[in-house]
Amino acid sequence: MKAAEAVGRTLAAAGVDHVFGVVGSGNFHVTNALIAAGARFVAARHEGGAATMADAYTRMSGRVAALTVHQGPGLTNALTGIAEAAKSRTPLIVLAPEATEPRSNFYVDQEALARAVGATTTRITSADDAVAQTRTAIRTAVIERTTVLLQLPLQIQLLDASDTALPRTIQTPTRQPIAPMDADITSLTELLAQSRRPVFVAGRGARGVGARDALVDLADRYGALLATSAVSRGLFQGNPWSLDVSGGFASPVTAELTQGADLIVGWGCALNMWTTRHGSLIGSQTNVVQIDDDPSALGRHRPIDLGVTGDVELTAHRVLERGAASRQGYRTTAVGDSIASRVRWRDVPYDDTSTNDRIDPRTLTIALDDLLPAERVIGVDSGNFMGYPSMYLSVPDENGFCFTQAFQSIGLGLATTIGAALAHPDRLPVAALGDGGALMGVAEFDTVRRLALPMVVVVYNDDAYGAEVHHFGPDGFPLQTVEFPATDIAAVARGHGFDALTVRTLDDLKAVGNWCTGPRSSPLLIDAKVTRDRGAWWLEEAFRAH
Repeated sequence: MKAAEAVGRTLAAAGVDHVFGVVGSGNFHVTNALIAAGARFVAARHEGGAATMADAYTRMSGRVAALTVHQGPGLTNALTGIAEAAKSRTPLIVLAPEATEPRSNFYVDQEALARAVGATTTRITSADDAVAQTRTAIRTAVIERTTVLLQLPLQIQLLDASDTALPRTIQTPTRQPIAPMDADITSLTELLAQSRRPVFVAGRGARGVGARDALVDLADRYGALLATSAVSRGLFQGNPWSLDVSGGFASPVTAELTQGADLIVGWGCALNMWTTRHGSLIGSQTNVVQIDDDPSALGRHRPIDLGVTGDVELTAHRVLERGAASRQGYRTTAVGDSIASRVRWRDVPYDDTSTNDRIDPRTLTIALDDLLPAERVIGVDSGNFMGYPSMYLSVPDENGFCFTQAFQSIGLGLATTIGAALAHPDRLPVAALGDGGALMGVAEFDTVRRLALPMVVVVYNDDAYGAEVHHFGPDGFPLQTVEFPATDIAAVARGHGFDALTVRTLDDLKAVGNWCTGPRSSPLLIDAKVTRDRGAWWLEEAFRAH
């Protein structure tokens, strides 16, 4: 067994069941070894798309995926997606061959590149150690919640590895929950007991049924309202005391009730500028608590009154064990009525700015929410438009929304949705893109069609980089660098085998209903010509904060 084969077989034996990438000479053998050992290979058309697919698949499936790229340019092409994964602490394995000869065209300091975007690095140093070093890479990714670049020097890959008795399966490492200190539980319990208007904000560290149920039980005990950060949207879907998303995307009633809290508890949530709307959602007299199993995360983005190092689910259960009597807290009849009638953005009145040529993005998205099946998984690109699909499209639960925005790069949305779709093949994948992000990621239209994904791609097309238009336009700056001639993105999609339509008015959406009830033999792209008279509400909030 060659070293490259040993690496591939070890990854598959440890549970890596999906590998995404673009194959060249350097990663040919290790990728084939993964496939031979049972992993599914998903060929992307660009390494940047492959990286984001792997990131999204890992987030939404809970299983470690691998990204496989060629040495040198294959890795540099993937760096934006790797940066997003690393910033989001996605446990991902990046397989990159390594050209160690400086005179090689492919030579570049790959380790420095990976470190620069926040990834952890390691390499195979000998054929005999290939299995052990690969297992260490997997363990590092899982236990430290980090993206790991595993380098495979070209001169080692084809050497004979001594370990030919590799088992078919290897126990996948698991991260053990960190127990909070008793003193911290006492302090948290006392703050909850004193609070009259508590709000819980759950982040990525609270995703999952166990943590959700524990937080719901604790919120019921103390009368807390429930909110999430954007990446955990849907966690409390259907709960009558759910405020939906806290922060820049928050509806007016969500912002009002959050600002009225006397205690905000962030559960596995960074409480960063987006989740707190640059701090404006936290009152001057509000106590702030943060629970995270990474002590370095506590207070990183804002001052806190109490930091608890511990697993979210375990911490919530420890507080519940204190056995306090149930309280009404923030759950008054008036608050309940406000949440029921006004917490959703689609229930907030607005002036429809649609014309005969362009449709208001709110009107568009509300109509799509009614037309598309409820069992969906949504991926969202970055840009001025992104608040509309993020908040006006409903999701069934936290596994219905994939938000790759830690790096705020445009062009990741389509690949995000491909990865999420493969993690949840029982749901309709919906990709929400701006025209800039759609054209930047257009290579993966081919991947959607080739994989026969029954995907809906919605392009909010304002023929511009809308965020820049609305940032600089009001001050009279020239905008020719960020505005473009009209592009028929529907025609581009048809060329890739999509069904496609151009939408300017509500009547143009009738074909969407027909597609939903039909066989869905081809993916559907909606080139929506949206109004462009003003920036989105969340963007205006961000500009005001700056």
